[in-house]
Amino acid sequence: MLIAASNMEAIVRLKEQLGSAFEMKYLGATKRILGMGISRDRPNRKFFLSQKEFAGKVIRHFGMEKAKIVSTPLATHFKLLATLSPKSEHEKKYMKNVPYSSAIGSLMYLMVCTRSDIAQVVSVVSRYLACPGRGHWEAVK
Repeated sequence: MLIAASNMEAIVRLKEQLGSAFEMKYLGATKRILGMGISRDRPNRKFFLSQKEFAGKVIRHFGMEKAKIVSTPLATHFKLLATLSPKSEHEKKYMKNVPYSSAIGSLMYLMVCTRSDIAQVVSVVSRYLACPGRGHWEAVK
């Protein structure tokens, strides 16, 4: 269980109450929760969540280690339309082997937890989950 409050006395009181009803063990300050790293700036009373490790796993899982880094999540040269959906059997067969929905799910998890800056691009590329084409996949990558 993770307990957070602005008042340390409230935390101590809650721990005592819970400790009287349940067997508990104090494990110290939390460094990770749900795969997210937690760091603190105690003098300024701030804490930060990071999904650096998860993002790294996603990059490795989709073979994007050598991908070009961009400063804008959805570059202006990407014009995503439904017309990019596969038309030929060859394109459909290719896209069946592309983990498009899995990549979108990973991006959504990052977006919801720590990366709200990618919300717009995730919204755009998720519109094509039913029938993504190569152009859509390039935008996801």
